[in-house]
Amino acid sequence: MFRFEDPIYLYLLAVIPVLVIIRLLMVHQQKKRLRRFGDPELVRQLMPDVSRIRPAVKFYLLLLALSLLIVLVARPQFGTKISHEKRTGIETIIAMDVSNSMLAEDVAPCRLDRSKMMVENLVDHFTNDKIGLIVFAGDAFIQLPITSDYVSAKMFLSSISPSMIATQGTDIAAAINMAVNSFTKQEGVGKAIIVITDGEDHEGRAVEAAKDAKARGMRVYVLGVGSPNGAPIPIGDGEFLKDNTGQTVMTGLNEQMCRELAQAGGGAYIHVENNSNAQQQLDNELDKLAKKEIEATIYSDYDEQFQAVGILVLLLLILEICILEVKNPFLRRISLFKRSEKLEVRGERIAHARLLLFIVISLISYLLPLTSSAQTDRQLVRQGNKQFRMGNSAEAEVLYRKAVEKNPRNAQANYNLGNALMLQRKDSLSLRQLDAAAKLETNPIRRAQAYHNMGVICQQRQMFGEAIEAYKESLRNNPTDHETRYNLELCKRQQKQQQQNQQNKDDKDNKDNKDKQKQDQQKQDEQQKKDEQKKNDQQKQDQQKQDEQKMSRENAEQMLNAAMQEEKQTQERMKKAQQQSGKRVLQKNW
Repeated sequence: MFRFEDPIYLYLLAVIPVLVIIRLLMVHQQKKRLRRFGDPELVRQLMPDVSRIRPAVKFYLLLLALSLLIVLVARPQFGTKISHEKRTGIETIIAMDVSNSMLAEDVAPCRLDRSKMMVENLVDHFTNDKIGLIVFAGDAFIQLPITSDYVSAKMFLSSISPSMIATQGTDIAAAINMAVNSFTKQEGVGKAIIVITDGEDHEGRAVEAAKDAKARGMRVYVLGVGSPNGAPIPIGDGEFLKDNTGQTVMTGLNEQMCRELAQAGGGAYIHVENNSNAQQQLDNELDKLAKKEIEATIYSDYDEQFQAVGILVLLLLILEICILEVKNPFLRRISLFKRSEKLEVRGERIAHARLLLFIVISLISYLLPLTSSAQTDRQLVRQGNKQFRMGNSAEAEVLYRKAVEKNPRNAQANYNLGNALMLQRKDSLSLRQLDAAAKLETNPIRRAQAYHNMGVICQQRQMFGEAIEAYKESLRNNPTDHETRYNLELCKRQQKQQQQNQQNKDDKDNKDNKDKQKQDQQKQDEQQKKDEQKKNDQQKQDQQKQDEQKMSRENAEQMLNAAMQEEKQTQERMKKAQQQSGKRVLQKNW
């Protein structure tokens, strides 16, 4: 496929017919002036060394060179090349959690950035394997279909953020099911699903999805990112995400869920604390999978073809210089431009023209394959610089990454890539690229610039200790950089202020803790007094109850005795009354 990278320059070809018209008008005016001197044939005989054809040939050669120069500026390109290669490897699909909880900063710089770095390291370790990328939150979709194009994988990886999925949450089951259906249909090749998440599954069914993947011959590996202690979710401007009740949301790594998921999927759970250690563990696990010869389709980039056009322009200019406007006395007999009525002379002219044309075509056909190679890292850097100057930092990042892929030891490509990432606020990745550029750079001035930018990033993230070291290293390479010196002094003041604020905060916290402890002690004393008072009151109440019970028993006994005494007295009175009533009866009857 053929294309022009900058086709707007082709509008300059409109100048060509204008120049041709101007040339024809000038030739017409020249003929008119010659007629004023006399008969044109007589004048021509008086000027035997003047050629009518050579000036026209020189003009059209220049015109052709100008046309090709315009085509060169438009950057002709050929592509894309498609090649099919046989490779022995496995198929891997990475399912990355991009929910809001992945923005928590319990791991530096945050869970999502740590996951991106992990995936990038994983891609760097792949050689003959296929890779795919799925992002998920409350929903899941394919970010990159399974492919062997690792450059595209890194390019798509850099654009991942939580804002790309509107439905928030964490649906691990949807991601696993989508990964199961995203592999190729080839049998016998090891297939791995790598889930990178914090384990907060809001939808459920993840364990069942992992078991189904295992039943289909796939293995599910889980990389847990974060701390089990939990951390708030930043939303910008120092604020944190809150729930419906206004409470700050705390999100932590659910390791139990991750282990159950990995066990159900027949894989392994790896806690990402250190990228290199986690990478080594994952590589060991993936090496256990069966490898088989797989067919990979490789797409190459568009190749620049300006070299061939430039060589052709150079040949035309050399040829134009070699052709004189007057006839060469030493080459009269082999002149290609002399009109002759003899067929022998005309045949000789045609033969020389054919010979020259054959030489030019042979030279072009020989040089064209040599100049149609793929873009070099320097060309990609120049293209990236153009996009960077236009403000397209994302496009520049892609070009710089391709340049680094072609030549990892290109210090300029690493430095420019770090700057492009810096503009996109991808600070962790930017620091790594700038550090690589500083180690590769041999020019002390450019090395100083790399350390200066590293210091700026660290200073913006309030990592003042690291920023001070970076500024010092920059000044070691370029002691005359006053801007770096100013930033260093400012950073020292900010560090001192931070330490003072931290000390004040600690003192305030200690004071608050002491006050709180004092208040707690007072509360405990008051509570103890209340408890003692309550206990005393309870004892008094119990004593009163006992006294009342004792008094009630004594009263009952007294009352019983009194009743018994009264009963006794009553009986005695009744007995006396009966005796008196018996005597009266006797007297009455007598």
